[in-house]
Amino acid sequence: MAEKELILKEKLEHSGIFDFPSFYQFAHSWFKEEQYNGVDEEKYAEKSDGAKRDIDIEWKAYKRVTDYFKIEHKVKYEIKGLTEVEVEIDGKKKNMNKGKMTVEITTTLVMDYDSKWETSPFSRFMRDLYNKYIIPSRVGSMRDKAESNAQNFKGELKAFLDLTARR
Repeated sequence: MAEKELILKEKLEHSGIFDFPSFYQFAHSWFKEEQYNGVDEEKYAEKSDGAKRDIDIEWKAYKRVTDYFKIEHKVKYEIKGLTEVEVEIDGKKKNMNKGKMTVEITTTLVMDYDSKWETSPFSRFMRDLYNKYIIPSRVGSMRDKAESNAQNFKGELKAFLDLTARR
């Protein structure tokens, strides 16, 4: 079994006007641009109450950094009271969305993700020694890289929402 270490748990909240389909596409394309190996949509649930919708989405994105390290991001989107509104941008009318959105990003560093060091108790012991005494600086730099990726993702999402709200 691979060894997982929780690196970061971040939350982003936004209330007001935004373009949900564009936001969704932007978030998905960010992982593609950062060369993540995949984005799996593990959950999509939508409840309608007249014109208002509540949406819950869960993604799992991962990136194999080396043959030993992998970075995983779990992203939960919770949108409450999503409605369609018409706004005027640069003199043109455009359909947008209004509601409250919460995005939770959980980042994990996975070591020995293929479980190559899980064949016996001795090899697990050797893996622990390897992590603690042989490559501690590499483990630290991978932690920093995973945290940096999560912070960049959150910053990009926040900038996208701020840009949309100001228009």
